[in-house]
Amino acid sequence: MSILVDQVRIAGFRGISNLEISLPKVTVLIGKNNAGKTSIIKALQLALGDYARHLTDEDFYIDNEDNESSKILVDVRIVPNESTEFTDEWIETFGEWRQFDENDNEFVALRTICEKDVIRGGYKVTKYALSAWQEFSNWTDDTARINKKITTRLESVPFVSIDAQRDIHQELREKTSYVGRILSEIDFSDDDKENLEELIKDLNDKAVETSPVLTDLKSQLDTLSQSFEGQGQTDITPFPKKIRDLSKRFSINFGEQEGSSFSMEYHGMGTRSWASMLAVKAFLEISKAKHKDEAECFFPIVAAEEPEAHLHPNAQRTLYKQLTEISGQVIISSHSPYLAALADQLDLRVISKSTDKGTFVNSLDKALQPEELRKIHREVIYSKGELLFSSAIVLSEGETEAQALPLLFETYFKKEPFLLGVNFIGVGGSGSKYKPYLTFARDFDIPVFIFSDGEEKPLNGLQKTYDAVFGKTDLATAPNITIIENTDFEGYLINNGFQAAVEEAIKAHDGEDRISNYIAKKQGKQTKAVLSDKPPCETCKQPIYETGIYDYSGDEGYKKAVLEILDSDKTKYAKIVAEHLSTFAPENLPPKLKSLFEQIKGGIEL
Repeated sequence: MSILVDQVRIAGFRGISNLEISLPKVTVLIGKNNAGKTSIIKALQLALGDYARHLTDEDFYIDNEDNESSKILVDVRIVPNESTEFTDEWIETFGEWRQFDENDNEFVALRTICEKDVIRGGYKVTKYALSAWQEFSNWTDDTARINKKITTRLESVPFVSIDAQRDIHQELREKTSYVGRILSEIDFSDDDKENLEELIKDLNDKAVETSPVLTDLKSQLDTLSQSFEGQGQTDITPFPKKIRDLSKRFSINFGEQEGSSFSMEYHGMGTRSWASMLAVKAFLEISKAKHKDEAECFFPIVAAEEPEAHLHPNAQRTLYKQLTEISGQVIISSHSPYLAALADQLDLRVISKSTDKGTFVNSLDKALQPEELRKIHREVIYSKGELLFSSAIVLSEGETEAQALPLLFETYFKKEPFLLGVNFIGVGGSGSKYKPYLTFARDFDIPVFIFSDGEEKPLNGLQKTYDAVFGKTDLATAPNITIIENTDFEGYLINNGFQAAVEEAIKAHDGEDRISNYIAKKQGKQTKAVLSDKPPCETCKQPIYETGIYDYSGDEGYKKAVLEILDSDKTKYAKIVAEHLSTFAPENLPPKLKSLFEQIKGGIEL
């Protein structure tokens, strides 16, 4: 049985004023740049690793009024994983730090306090155990602190940081890197060392003998003996002479086929970055074996920042699997929707920042049913993972609005939606089709807006779904919902003074005679049979279907023809009409569209 760092609390560190985050065994931190993902990882490194030696004044939180925090607090809680009690080995490791909560569940809580040392300069970092894991509302007070400093590092729970900037080619030359530390572990028995060095001597001699260039160089250098009373000779060693020097000339080659490998120096950054992370994994396996030999506990906390860097999607998937196989707890900070789609949806932690709330964390509700989670994964995160990074999501029923609204948004705000983090999504239907998106937006605290048809059936379905997710709501007055009157998007444009604009768009794309030809082709012809509202046939009991005659006479008939043309290829004509409307001045756009855009403007920080 292992353990788990299940809760972390941070106050006064970098851009974090006050934050609590829960951590599963594999945590995937998702969020925009500068949201606070790296700060959470560095705070953990401060509590469990070696970040204290890297502290600077910039690590102390400064609020919006330029007031600097006087200290940094980081609390971590360690619990038994899948149990309520630690094993005997962990009990021995934790000793007097071990505590019990009100339900007799065991835990260890450690507090790290960082303050500026006004006398000697630099920073004071002290660590204590806690007797209780208090409510988050008052966690920063000292009432639970056990006033006995912790002076030793918790070696059984090492913090291993894999920075975003990594390159195994460079790390081969750094003794403190993980691959450098592996090389420092190289050791052989005396007999093996002697045999290997004899083989290397023979190899060096053979290399010099068979190379006229090296032979001539040796002959010339041997004349140095004239300056040393005829004493001394030159050794030329193309290969390291001593086993202890192996690491100085160590290199790693890689290739797709045997015999075609070449140095990491000549590989791309993706391969070098990936190799660096695998070296960390190898280091951990070596460390794990050592602890096992000494009968000591070992549970590393591994934090990898942007492991997807320079890797194509399939490589990202492979690397993610390799990282999650590490024995310990893994925290991944990422901007990749591919990695987000691979993760268990309950392991996602979306890190966000706003002016009023500062840095905050959201995750999916653990109470969601498996089918609800499956739909969120399949319909939202797997296919539209970019929504995790949205400032706002705008939902509509179909592709028509999903294509038209972004173009018109750009017309209204003079900026493309993606520059403002606004995503437009057609949910592919009405009613329950909205639910995965609404649940996703609710749990990850992403503002959501709806542009809905006003027809009775889809509106009733939306009402039921919205109430199920957000509670009873009056859609007509909701500040994030725009409803067009008793029709669909195309009908709204035709009925509200934009028929001429729609006609111009159709004619500009299909030709001046597109509408007249359509009418001429179908006028007076029999319509397709449609289900009648009459009762079934009394004799055969089959439903009644009726046909009619196409009639496009008068203004209403002409309007009907235009709507039928739009309905014949909604996706195509939505873009055509939207492009035509985008030539309008913002104030001349349809009122309902302006209402929607103003709702978005008022609801998020544009």
